[in-house]
Amino acid sequence: MNTDLDIEFKEAFNKISKLKKGVAPDIMLLFYAYYKQANFGNKFSFNSGLNVRSAFKFNAWMQLNGMSAEEAKKEYIKLANTIL
Repeated sequence: MNTDLDIEFKEAFNKISKLKKGVAPDIMLLFYAYYKQANFGNKFSFNSGLNVRSAFKFNAWMQLNGMSAEEAKKEYIKLANTIL
């Protein structure tokens, strides 16, 4: 089902993915966490080995535990709008 929110979320994701300018690592972690929460909810998985980068990404996602997919999409869009 493609609601207006889904369409807006996909558009924001595509724009951020194509962004040429650098974005601070803490902001990129937020994008990652909101994206994972929007698409996978609380179904956390950590299969990326033991590197520090993966641990930070996993931790950022876990901090959104309980957030609805809808709210995560809204937060992703809001954050994207501040960058774009």
